[in-house]
Amino acid sequence: MKKRYSGKKIDSGISLFLSIVLVFSILGAVVFSVSRRISTEMSASAVQNLNESLNLIKSTIEAVIRNEAEFQQMMAQDISRQDDMEEYIRSYQKNETMVRISLICSGETEGISNTGEVFSEDGLEFSPGGVAEGMEISQSYINHMGTWAYSMRCPVLKNGQEAAQLYVEYIYDSLDRSLPEGFYNKQAMLYIMDARTERFVLKPEGMGERSAGHLNLEDFYRANDIQEENLRVEVESCIKDRKNIMFYHDIRNKNSLNYMWMVNNGMIYLIGYVPVEAIQQEGNSVNHNIYIVVTVMLVAFFLCFFLYYFNQRQQNKILREREKERETHNKQLAEALQAAQIASNSKTMFLSNMSHDIRTPMNAVIGFTTLLAKDAENPDKVKEYTKKIMASGQHLLSLINDILDVSKIESGKVVLNIQEFTLNDLVSSVDAIIRPMAKARDQKFHVEVSGVGHEYLMGDETRINQILINLLSNAIKYTQEGGNIWFRIIGLKQRSSQYEHIKIEVEDDGYGMTPEYLKTIFDAFTRAENSTTNKVQGTGLGMAITKNIVELMGGTIDVFSEVDKGSLFRVELELRIPEKQVDRQFWKKYGISRILLVSSGADSPENMQMLMREQEVILDMVSNVEETVELIRDSREEQENYHMVLLDCGEDDKNAIEAAERIRAVLPQHVPIVFLVADGTDETGDMLKMEHTGVLVKPFFVSALQEKILEMQTEKKTEASLEDEKSNNLNGMHFLAAEDNEINSEILSEILSIEGASCEIVENGRLALERFTVSREGEFDAILMDVQMPVMNGYDATRAIRALSREDARRIPIIAMTANAFAEDEKEALDAGMNVHLSKPIDVDLLKDVIRQTCTG
Repeated sequence: MKKRYSGKKIDSGISLFLSIVLVFSILGAVVFSVSRRISTEMSASAVQNLNESLNLIKSTIEAVIRNEAEFQQMMAQDISRQDDMEEYIRSYQKNETMVRISLICSGETEGISNTGEVFSEDGLEFSPGGVAEGMEISQSYINHMGTWAYSMRCPVLKNGQEAAQLYVEYIYDSLDRSLPEGFYNKQAMLYIMDARTERFVLKPEGMGERSAGHLNLEDFYRANDIQEENLRVEVESCIKDRKNIMFYHDIRNKNSLNYMWMVNNGMIYLIGYVPVEAIQQEGNSVNHNIYIVVTVMLVAFFLCFFLYYFNQRQQNKILREREKERETHNKQLAEALQAAQIASNSKTMFLSNMSHDIRTPMNAVIGFTTLLAKDAENPDKVKEYTKKIMASGQHLLSLINDILDVSKIESGKVVLNIQEFTLNDLVSSVDAIIRPMAKARDQKFHVEVSGVGHEYLMGDETRINQILINLLSNAIKYTQEGGNIWFRIIGLKQRSSQYEHIKIEVEDDGYGMTPEYLKTIFDAFTRAENSTTNKVQGTGLGMAITKNIVELMGGTIDVFSEVDKGSLFRVELELRIPEKQVDRQFWKKYGISRILLVSSGADSPENMQMLMREQEVILDMVSNVEETVELIRDSREEQENYHMVLLDCGEDDKNAIEAAERIRAVLPQHVPIVFLVADGTDETGDMLKMEHTGVLVKPFFVSALQEKILEMQTEKKTEASLEDEKSNNLNGMHFLAAEDNEINSEILSEILSIEGASCEIVENGRLALERFTVSREGEFDAILMDVQMPVMNGYDATRAIRALSREDARRIPIIAMTANAFAEDEKEALDAGMNVHLSKPIDVDLLKDVIRQTCTG
């Protein structure tokens, strides 16, 4: 029933629509017919008006010429009565119309003019000239003033006989004053053309706009693109036969009515055109008014129709709204069902992955803990099991960190901790983690830095480190044993002088990825699925986290890969350059202004020279030992000694040592030699046996070189004394610890006890504040503060302790030990007044180093 009802509605609507279309079609046809008839009649009337206007201009010009002829005849009669006709001519003043008056006596070829010069009829062509009042009119010409003119001659009769010929020169410009101002609202164009020469002799003012003046009829044809041969022949015939002609032709992209109108029996022609739109302007105005009336009628009709239609529509509105609501509800239910199914599938997949990935290290922890209880009396077994439990625990911790990290990113709670850092520290920390991993799989790890103009940058070093560790650890996991890993930092052209533009590349020659997987590589919980990569454990969150962090920093990340050929990840970042001056005083302090680099293939020697040039230190480069020896000798003779030698070892360390010995032979003993080595070199011990030598790991950084110089200038402690200091650094120390978890309290107490220290543990921040308040000064060496505790948390407790009036309240070290491991948590701890932030689970060696630094610093 619903479909049948809907079909009837559609049929009714179509019938109504067709009826309206028919009515409007008939009305439109009537209006169009009337409009066309009016336009035709108005156009015919406008053409007739143009004829009348041209005849008026023609009559005006002919009247002016007749008046000139009559005046000249009267003037000839006046001359005939003079005793001295020539004197009369000389004394006659010219006017705006008659610019020159001349007289030639009968029987002579030359005469005189009122301008004073000798006059001759040469140059005037009267045959077959025009006639005005029986007087001959010459062919048009350009006179001595440079304007178009014509002359008329008439006989001077004295006693019934011809005594002389009177010549008067007239200029066409004088006709302009007699012509009407404007022509079809200055839209029409008018020229006056000499019929015999077809030259345009006058362009009346106010007679139409012209893009350029036309010189003759041919120029008029060319400028207005009148190229039809038959039309031009017809025009020539009309001019020859002294007839008028009108024809339609497009002029300057406008349909125009062109005319050539004979004046003075064809002596001159009026030539020009009138745009049809100007001719039909009145008709268009009438049509415009008709259209307005019709439009008003249509609006009224549509308004009535709309009111009727609206009334009909209101009756069905409720039904349509209910149908629409039902459809929308059904669509929402379908979408909700689909979203629920997708979420359920994602949840199932995620739980499946997590179940497998978390159970694997957890089974290891439980299994080796069971074995540890059985073999507790076997020290070797205990160490082995403990090591494996630690490795499994670290792996489990990394899985949990990834899950928490992606949760923080997706909720928008990640805050970048922007601080100054050096590329040297960044590369060194990454290298320290990645290189042992690569070495364990017999892989070669290559580090390259080039084109970077500034080592000190502003950014979140922890997050950048996280990006690099994710990319490089994946490269190691998904590259076969014996493969290659490349880590490159490349300086790009700066877009702003305040930002360093760098490109980070991580490349491998490993398994590669399929084009299908590349489309989803940055999605959460996705991993490549094949027989090789299934052996690699992970949450599938690493690349999603990496991409989010890169975009949070305003950078971009791209990936290129091919199966069995390897992968390339490319990250571009812009990091702010800190506003600080280059420390040039360091080099002056240690007397270093010239350094010699010995290398046949150093990593980016130009980049090394650029970095040292910024430090105002000259870096010269030679490619072999012979050149080095010769250059050092020359520099000593010229009193321009080198203050340091950098020796690139390449791949052969033994040759480098031999080269250093030859260089030392010509180099002063106090000048240091620094070996540039690739990380992982095993022969550094032999290099350090030489006096005044050091080893610097590539890639080259200025800050690393400065640290090496300081290290070489400082006396080294013996290994025994260092071990003694390290082993006894916590001995006898007493700590106050706030920890609400019993197991964590027990672990902390045991760790400190093993290191020779003791601690007093309270359950919350309030008790820690109260215990420190009643303690004697110096009773506690430091406070180990948990953050999330009942009654009073660690932040509030720290602020309260710092606010105490006791002198030691502001200087006692307070170390945060908490499971809140994000950058914003560290910032909040430091803002609260804590000295250091350590995340749980606690690394024992790191805890000892932090306690030693804070308590003895």
